[in-house]
Amino acid sequence: MELLGLDYLDLYLIHQPVGDVFGAWRTIEALYREDLLRAVGVSNFSPDRLMDMALSSTIRPQVNQVEINPFCQQKDALPVMASLGILPEAWAPFAEGRNGLFSNAVLAGIAAKHNASIAQIVLAMILKMGAVVVSKSVNPERMRENIRAAEVLLDQTDMTQWPRLTQGGVNFSLIATRKSSNGSTAVTSNTKRKGCPLFKLRIST
Repeated sequence: MELLGLDYLDLYLIHQPVGDVFGAWRTIEALYREDLLRAVGVSNFSPDRLMDMALSSTIRPQVNQVEINPFCQQKDALPVMASLGILPEAWAPFAEGRNGLFSNAVLAGIAAKHNASIAQIVLAMILKMGAVVVSKSVNPERMRENIRAAEVLLDQTDMTQWPRLTQGGVNFSLIATRKSSNGSTAVTSNTKRKGCPLFKLRIST
């Protein structure tokens, strides 16, 4: 905290379910008890890993930051988070513009109905799902537009269009590189995930 020049952090997350996450979480719990962290959570934890963490911890994660967008709707994960009282936080809500998101006909139709932008419709849909959203922009007007997404009142007819947008299965690629006296060796593990775009993680040890 001294190096940061702060008295506390509003939110602190474990970025990936990799390595000694339980040891790391015990340290986070200690910092939380000392009021150095106001809220604590994890990121990119699948339902099974999240359940393990919640049932093995004195202080449960309060947030799980995962990718949520029209093509990655986390249908299986959101009910688990709700049952555990863990708030979903959406990263990449615009899917980095993949799959023609900003020209999608379904989203464009809903946007025209509400006199809103496609970006606002996406954010409004994610908010209606009970998640908070991290939307990135350096453009002041787009920042204001994103904030106004909370004013878009979607109805049930709009939300029934949401499942039409999701994509099929995908690979989660974990690439671990371990250095040895003979150089570096790359180890790759692929696991099928449903509904989310390709995600790659690189670890150096």
